[in-house]
Amino acid sequence: MTTCLHLGEAQDPPARTPEGCEECLAEGRGWVHLRRCLACGHIGCCDSSPGRHATAHYEREGHPVISSFQPGETWRWCYVDRILG
Repeated sequence: MTTCLHLGEAQDPPARTPEGCEECLAEGRGWVHLRRCLACGHIGCCDSSPGRHATAHYEREGHPVISSFQPGETWRWCYVDRILG
């Protein structure tokens, strides 16, 4: 069994742009699903979206854990350990 310290240390910051993906809103684009960074509250679109802004945020900032920002979904994902929590 793999353990992930990042998931255990993740915070619960408020969404910076609760109306949608920060970059897509600025670019006037749509998205498929939304993800929230659990380090800073950045809202980015998922990898099925053209911009893949949640992953781009991780690659740029190094913030390891995201959560789904979709209603009714409570899962979290660690980019570093590639594990769902």
